[in-house]
Amino acid sequence: MSPLNFRLANTLDIEHIANLVNSAYRGDSSRVGWTTEADLLDGQRTDTDEISSLIESVNSVILLGVRDKEIITSLHLQQEGRHAHLGMFAIQPGLQGAGIGKLCLQQAENLVQQLWGVTTMQMAVITLRLELIAYYERRGYRNTGLLQPFPTSPRFGIPRVAGLQLTLLEKSLNIPA
Repeated sequence: MSPLNFRLANTLDIEHIANLVNSAYRGDSSRVGWTTEADLLDGQRTDTDEISSLIESVNSVILLGVRDKEIITSLHLQQEGRHAHLGMFAIQPGLQGAGIGKLCLQQAENLVQQLWGVTTMQMAVITLRLELIAYYERRGYRNTGLLQPFPTSPRFGIPRVAGLQLTLLEKSLNIPA
């Protein structure tokens, strides 16, 4: 298997990223992997307008994992003061469970320390995604217990389950000496 190389996204990657993220989270294609939200939400997870905005925003990057010139993973990183927010983490559904996620998280954590000197990484996860929360906890994230309602805009999905909430996960990053 070819190595996974990391790079930052640019405007030429917008459509590929939107397709990857939607395939990993929604619809039947997402059911191949374990990160699917298809039973919780209908509709899209993102669109090209949102991806374009994230790439062009200040203190915002999308980290890509590329193998054999194909984007197989992406995640969004946004500086928010002394911490970075990790979101929209996607891996091609058929490649999930092969250790790629662990590599991506390590790369992302190193990148935000280098770019912004942040001391913590945060992310919001749907509270019903217990297996996903457990995965992040095994990677050093802790559930803060802080909750927020799931966004109501259909742009981010149409809930199939009433009362969806997000919980904030956080990890202290080791700052190199």
